Amino acid sequence: MKTVGELAALVGGVIDGDAALPISGVAGLSDAAPEQMSFLASPLYARAARDSRAGAILIGRDMVRPNAEAALIRVDNPSLAFARVCEEFAPRAVRFEPGICAGAHVAEGAMIGEGASIQPGAVIEPGARIGKRTVIGANCYVGHDSAIGEDCVVYPNVSIRERVTIGNRVIIHCGAVIGADGFGFDLSAAEAQKIPQIGTVRIDDRVEIGANATIDRARFGQTWVQEGAKIDNLVQVAHNVVVGKNSLIAAQVGISGSSRLGQRVILAGQAGIAGHVAIGDGAIVAAQAGVGKDVASRVTVAGYHAQPIREEQKMEAMVRRLPKLLKRLRRIEERLGLSASDE
Repeated sequence: MKTVGELAALVGGVIDGDAALPISGVAGLSDAAPEQMSFLASPLYARAARDSRAGAILIGRDMVRPNAEAALIRVDNPSLAFARVCEEFAPRAVRFEPGICAGAHVAEGAMIGEGASIQPGAVIEPGARIGKRTVIGANCYVGHDSAIGEDCVVYPNVSIRERVTIGNRVIIHCGAVIGADGFGFDLSAAEAQKIPQIGTVRIDDRVEIGANATIDRARFGQTWVQEGAKIDNLVQVAHNVVVGKNSLIAAQVGISGSSRLGQRVILAGQAGIAGHVAIGDGAIVAAQAGVGKDVASRVTVAGYHAQPIREEQKMEAMVRRLPKLLKRLRRIEERLGLSASDE
């Protein structure tokens, strides 16, 4: 249990209301009870905040009070502050005891760092290196000569193939596959001939990779996910792709071979990126967009084929007007005595 005053001090906020009000947890605006805290980050949700039963609400410093009852904590970034409050009420984090559990197989010649935890069913191949305090979850596979840094969490059923390099404080969620062969074939013969994929995968510090994501090894050289990048579930990163620092890739995105993402790029859900495309720093690709050519820095594109989002919105508006325009055209044709047979 925390008071509004204590939570305000935690997030550096200014109290507008009862500082002594006890708060026992967190919830969304629509679900919150009087003893819970919620947050309002956008005026779009002002109505939900007005109707909310939340005892306290985190809100922007200059936002209008949404209702008369709730205690407010005014902060610069309500969403970020709410994340910090959530940490206070979160269940105790799951801890794994250091050591190699019964049922794990660690090959001779593998190196396990101090404080690392290898869970049942995990397989660590010869030459693999696991850093200090890293957790390898149940039934994971770490291939020959792969290296995983310190303080990583690899959740159950992750496969990390041979000669992959993973940095420190990386999180890999269940079912991800790192280092599978890139999709490379020669089509000159009647049957597609496999092209050897002899490169590797490099994943830098503080990367997070979602469940069932796949990051293929390079044909030669490396597929590279740079530090701070966050990859959602069911994302496909093909061979020789470079994902720039602090980029965000949402669910079901597919990135074809040898494409390059700059820093802080955002790819929204189900976007598709063709091969050998460069996307500049800070660019945003809207959901379900198809990118077939380079995208400049700090540009937002949408549609298929992707183009600057304002152009795509204009085109979409024109398409929506077509039924009305067709009716007008037919009326004009009738007045002029024209018919389809006159065309």
